[in-house]
Amino acid sequence: MNVYTLLFLVGGVIIGLVVGTLPGMNDNITIAVLIPITFGMEPQHGLCLLVGIYCATCFGGSFPAILLNIPGTASSVVTTFDGYPMAKNGLAGQALGISTVSSVIGGVISGFTLLLFAPILAQQALKFGPTEYFSLIILGFCTVIGMATGNIIKSMIAVIIGLFISTIGMSPQTGESRFTFGNANLLDGIPLVTLMIGLFGVTAVFEMIFEVVTKKSNKKMEVGRIWPDKKLFKRILPTTLISGTMGTVVGILPGAGMIMAIYLAYDTTVRRLKNKVKNFGQGAPEGVAAPESANNAVVASSMIPLISLGIPGNSVSALFIGALMIHGLQPGPALFKDAPEISYLLLVSFLAAYVFILPLGLLMAKFLTTTILKVPKNLLGATVIVLCFTGAFAFKNSLFDFWIIIIFGVIGFIFNRLNIPFSALILAVVLGKLLEKSYHQSMVLSNGSFAIFFEKPISLTLLIVSLLFVTWPIITGFRKKEPIT
Repeated sequence: MNVYTLLFLVGGVIIGLVVGTLPGMNDNITIAVLIPITFGMEPQHGLCLLVGIYCATCFGGSFPAILLNIPGTASSVVTTFDGYPMAKNGLAGQALGISTVSSVIGGVISGFTLLLFAPILAQQALKFGPTEYFSLIILGFCTVIGMATGNIIKSMIAVIIGLFISTIGMSPQTGESRFTFGNANLLDGIPLVTLMIGLFGVTAVFEMIFEVVTKKSNKKMEVGRIWPDKKLFKRILPTTLISGTMGTVVGILPGAGMIMAIYLAYDTTVRRLKNKVKNFGQGAPEGVAAPESANNAVVASSMIPLISLGIPGNSVSALFIGALMIHGLQPGPALFKDAPEISYLLLVSFLAAYVFILPLGLLMAKFLTTTILKVPKNLLGATVIVLCFTGAFAFKNSLFDFWIIIIFGVIGFIFNRLNIPFSALILAVVLGKLLEKSYHQSMVLSNGSFAIFFEKPISLTLLIVSLLFVTWPIITGFRKKEPIT
């Protein structure tokens, strides 16, 4: 890795940080646009540029999530749970500092795993078939419902609504249109990016308007200290390490993705620290550290099945297939034999990217907090709405998406008034189609027998854990005589 290669890596990190802060933009769009440009570059330069973008975009999404309650990327949804309350409590700088440190630690854990254990772990990941994925998704739903102690019914309502939204469009099995009402724009379903722009971005603007109309006083945010002190670092370190490990494991599984990782990491943290930390959802530092460590750990580990077996771990790593092939390189075991210098450069670049993300992230945190928090509310609201509509249009170049973000902005505002959590709805939308696909594939494999879910050890174990996740809060609620609705 020479100086020019490092410059391309740093350039990718800077692009990724900027892209991550813009609602509607994400690593998929950016990398897809830049892959053709890398054709004219040396392979090592082009790949390092893309690696820097991939790593930094995931981290950059935490900035608007913490400062504006608008996740810049889907992987930052859970960061809003505690990041934004910390910002409102005058700890915006601290929240961003925790996000930066946790992201780097999670990325380094995943990077070392990619470098040292890629072939072995990829082989184990192949043991996950449609049956195991079905049970894993059920576990994901149960973690969200289990997190909602005292609010289980509302979380279940949100899951049902999310599953309904995921069915809109053409059926992957029969090709029939479902709930499109004759509108061709809905045949591909509701895009997740557009949905999130409406649910968080437009809703945030509605909340600003509501505060002005009701003359609700709002505490002015303060920046505060950015770099975590020694005491805080020791406090979040166990959470960061555990969540980073969980994110690495989930990232190895093709198709599981960041959404599953961040919810599992957050829920595990809440359960593990429920007797020590009482302010989850109100500004707990661990609530920022867990999802940020987990989602950045998914980044490098999602490349493990690609580099070792030629199987993409998620949509972004699938784009790396095109980036490699455009330079005449074939992903998979042959890559280490045919181009060992490129193979190991790719592995090392995921570690090196986080070396640059740490100082650049802290610098950007200081700049953004001091800039955004000085902007008047009316100008900030106008800027957010412009970014929302621009991002929605840039995603598919469709004016119809304007209506989608408005509708989900209204839905988000109503959810806030009724105290219905966004998290359950988003997870259901993301995993709904994969759940349906896994279920139908399992039924084909078993000739329509449900016994297949209980006959396979991994699937059975996941279902038992899912049952515990749901029943334990109910049991503890009855012991304390707390209502579950």
